[in-house]
Amino acid sequence: MESRLRIAGQAVQPVLVMFPLGLFSMAVLFDVADLLGGPAILGALAYWNIVAGLVGGVLAALAGAVDLMFVPNGTAAKRIGVLQSLANMGVLILFAVILMLRMRTPDRVAGGGLLAVEMLALAGAVFGAWYGGELVNRRAATFARARAGNRSY
Repeated sequence: MESRLRIAGQAVQPVLVMFPLGLFSMAVLFDVADLLGGPAILGALAYWNIVAGLVGGVLAALAGAVDLMFVPNGTAAKRIGVLQSLANMGVLILFAVILMLRMRTPDRVAGGGLLAVEMLALAGAVFGAWYGGELVNRRAATFARARAGNRSY
């Protein structure tokens, strides 16, 4: 299936996915460094990386929803796309909860327990990105059969 959102012939959604993934990864690295005794600013940097990652994640989810909207209902491609979207939304919700919990702490730093949840959420984000790549690269035949039809939008 071809993406409906394209810029200069390039699909937008796969590009947008990389921003939150990188920002969430840096947030975890900053929190690890902060807990190991790094400068106090690292906790605040991690907090703002999560904020930016959530904004990028919402944009990526919207782009994915536009693409998924044009896949015909009742197909395997639609089911797989919806499951992947739900997994990615779960990651965004988990990071949003982490962000809300960090808002209550001084200097927006995370403790050991919150860091463990962050790592779990990051693992989910990496799995979602990997699975999306697998869908595009290895299972393209499934999505090619699920063409959106002859619509002119």
